[in-house]
Amino acid sequence: MPQYLSPGVYIEEVEAGSRPIEGVGTAVAAFVGLAARGPANAPTLVTNWSQFTQTFGDFVEGSYLAHAVYGYFLGGGGGAYVVRIGAGGSMPTATAELSSGKDKGTATYRVSAIEAGPAGNEISVEVAPSSEPAENSFKIVVNRSGKPIETFDNLTTSKGKTNVVTVIKAQSEYIMIEEVGSASVVERVPATGSASLSGGGASVPVRVTPDDYVGDSADRTGFGGLEAVDEVTMLCVPDLMAVYQQGGIDLEGVQAVQLAMIAHCELMGDRIAILDAPPGLNAQQVKEWRVDKAGYDSKYATLYWPWIKVFDPLSSQAMHVPPSGHVAGVWARNDDTRGVHKAPANEIIRGAISLELNLTKAEHDQLNPSGINCIRAFPGRGIRVWGARTLSSDPAWRYLNVRRLFNYVEESIFEGTQWVVFEPNDQRLWGRVKRTINAFLLRVWRDGALFGATPDQAFFVKCDAENNPPETRDTGQLVVDIGIAPVKPAEFVVFRIAQFSGGATVEE
Repeated sequence: MPQYLSPGVYIEEVEAGSRPIEGVGTAVAAFVGLAARGPANAPTLVTNWSQFTQTFGDFVEGSYLAHAVYGYFLGGGGGAYVVRIGAGGSMPTATAELSSGKDKGTATYRVSAIEAGPAGNEISVEVAPSSEPAENSFKIVVNRSGKPIETFDNLTTSKGKTNVVTVIKAQSEYIMIEEVGSASVVERVPATGSASLSGGGASVPVRVTPDDYVGDSADRTGFGGLEAVDEVTMLCVPDLMAVYQQGGIDLEGVQAVQLAMIAHCELMGDRIAILDAPPGLNAQQVKEWRVDKAGYDSKYATLYWPWIKVFDPLSSQAMHVPPSGHVAGVWARNDDTRGVHKAPANEIIRGAISLELNLTKAEHDQLNPSGINCIRAFPGRGIRVWGARTLSSDPAWRYLNVRRLFNYVEESIFEGTQWVVFEPNDQRLWGRVKRTINAFLLRVWRDGALFGATPDQAFFVKCDAENNPPETRDTGQLVVDIGIAPVKPAEFVVFRIAQFSGGATVEE
């Protein structure tokens, strides 16, 4: 308490009785897969397609990661974390040779990309006269996609600290250079001009194991490294199917990775795995795979089928891709326009040209009860997500929007009540906590996320002496009981129509 020693007017700032809880983000996707370049096993935030291409490269043959991220942003997604795996796989390295200025038919240096694979094909080196002319000197400019990214001036072919091999090895982040042939110091000076690196390969490595995807939280590898990224709410691994198609992983390996995805989401408790079914399955086969082989049972996972056809800029043709990335975009758009409480279904998949298989209603009747969220094509209404179920056998967690609403409420309350820790555990604190949570849930109810004509019907918050007896307080615990009544989706709309005599009175 402040001391007042002389007469006067004093102003004190006091803390409010309750503090507002801000709603957390609900639509931040994480993608794990294969890319042309970029940081390996490091969750990297990208907020648009241009950032992704600048960091991880463009579409690559044998990979679905770029298509998934593109579909996510096209569908309405905002921020996303990308984890690149497979960077240590066996891939050819792009190279180029620099010819002698004295004899252009003789190669004097070989330039190689530091990063193996197709990323090196984007690099070129330009040899020009040095800005500070000296004996046997020249300048090298390293370009990527035609834009300068490194410049090395006052380079020479002589031994010493300005030797081109020594300087490039110590300073370049993109290329290596080595001497070839037995030319003299004067003959070794390369001819002016530009040389493009090539031979980096047109596809990503297929030697990827399930462990590469799963990774380790301590080493921050795979999607295990996403444990340190609290913002993530959706997990997609589209390239699992790319490696499966190339024979790098068998079907048991696919299931092992997807089980690890589910375990990761259950451990974190605030995110959901969006799973893809294997390619080329018909309705009966996908049901058998889901029920008899995979047998997943989790309220933190969903499964979408069939694959969708999109345009592939790499081949200038349409191709089938797993739908998880595009579905994540639908979730993000749905949350932005309606809210997390609305089931992300009956929504158009942007960019989808057609489906791998157009299923019938009878086939859909067999798949929906098994938790397979089907994608349907409707004449005049486009290609839409036509399912909103989790893979849980518990009816209480059957619907995806219910699970995601609870994730939102739980995380928001967790983040917004950190100020309570170490406060005096008495009636005043109980009242402040109750008012804080009541105010937040009232906003959630007004947004239409909770069922009930009044707030009392929609939720309750209990924090008093009954659930905080002395023995609980003596252990340093504060217990708050919260109940919410989530809205359920109108999955089955039934109109009952009957005949009645015209003019007769119909009782309601």
